[in-house]
Order: sequence, then C-alpha cells, then structure tokens
Amino acid sequence: MSFVRRAATVLAAATALTVGLAIPALAHVTIQPGTAEQGGFTKVAFRVPNERDDASTTKVEVSFPVDHPLAFVSVKPLPGWDVKVTQGKLPKPVKTEYGDLEEAVTKVVWSGGKINPGEFQEFEVSMGQLPKDTDALVFPTKQTYSKGEVVDWADAPKADGTEAEHPAPTLKLVPASGGDGHGTASASAAPAAAAPSVTPVAAATSASDGTARLLGGAGLVVGVIGVVIGALGLRRRPAA
Repeated sequence: MSFVRRAATVLAAATALTVGLAIPALAHVTIQPGTAEQGGFTKVAFRVPNERDDASTTKVEVSFPVDHPLAFVSVKPLPGWDVKVTQGKLPKPVKTEYGDLEEAVTKVVWSGGKINPGEFQEFEVSMGQLPKDTDALVFPTKQTYSKGEVVDWADAPKADGTEAEHPAPTLKLVPASGGDGHGTASASAAPAAAAPSVTPVAAATSASDGTARLLGGAGLVVGVIGVVIGALGLRRRPAA
C-alpha cells in the first residue's frame, strides 16, 4: 500500500505541474501571430481569454505604441462588438517613407460584446508599416469584466527573464526576408492616400504557446500514469 501511495503522490505532482504550466499560458492576453517582419505590413489578432468563472469580459482596450507609431491601422468588424479607433497627436513627429508622421492610432477599444466564462475571442487588426529600428512592439491592454474589474495587461518582462504576472502583448519583429526590404508588402502596395495591401506574416507556429504547453503537459501525465500502472503490475506478479 505504501508503494501505491507513493505512486499516487507522484501522479498528483505531475498533474499539478501540468496545470501550472498550461493554465497561465492560456490565460494571458496575447498577440497572434507573435512575430512579424520589420518594414512590412501584417495582420494580427489580439487573443483575449476570459479568466473569471463568475463574470464575462465586456470591453478590451489596446494601446498602440507612440514611440514607434504605425501609419496604417484598420480593424476587422466583429459581430456583436462596437469598435472605436482613437487617433492622436504624437509627442514628436516621426519620419517615415511617406513623410513626417505627426498623428497616429493610439488606442483601439472593443465594447458592447461579451466573452463568457470558458471562452476566448480574437480581435483582428491590420497594421504597418512596421518599424525597422526596434525588435519588438508592445501593446498594453486593459480587459474589463462585467462586474467592474479591470485587468491591466501592461507588465514589462522581468529582469531575471521570468514571465510577469500580467505581461503586455508583444509583437516580436525580425529582419525582413524579402529583397526589397519591405517585408511582406512593398511601399508601392501602401500609398498614403489608401489603405495598404495587407498580408499575414508567416510565424514560426500558428498555434499559441499555451496550447503547445497544454498538449505537452497532457502527454507528461499520460506517461506518468503508464509508468505507475507498469510498476504496479510488476510488483503484483508472483515470483517464479
């Protein structure tokens, strides 16, 4: 019986480890895909899961960077949700291939809809031209619940490399792979007087890191169960 108890303890610990790895990763507000090419145009989705069992998400507010502003931003209509795009004056003009940029989108707010417990929603945005002088764009996001709680996803990465409690959605930027230096769309595809031609940038994976961790953790639990069952079978086998 002591062996069985030890085996049960190991199984419980493995299960707890799996839950600890998977649930936080799935619960974060993230940007999908998480990587795009510098100098190009891309389409992303802000993935917002509902973390509460007794409340629904009713508003999502995404702040856009003003130190590396984006000249072209457009949103995809989402049934049941109202969207408001706020454009504001930048602290100082930013030079772009289309001239000095003095105003840009600073905030996008989705409201009027509902993300119920156990559900998530994706809010899609097309944007560009992505800057070439930085390797990441940060989009602090506020998630409002039906009971009035506001979760501010705006934490910067910790100095020791571990993940913050409420990390801000971050789009990593990599050098352009195309020969024209404009990533997935050339400058001629995005005239200043019209919306740019936007195509998604290929990412390393289309699935979220949280889903990968969840599947990996599930495999770990199944493996531990197999080891426990095998050990019990050997222990109960009568000696020859």
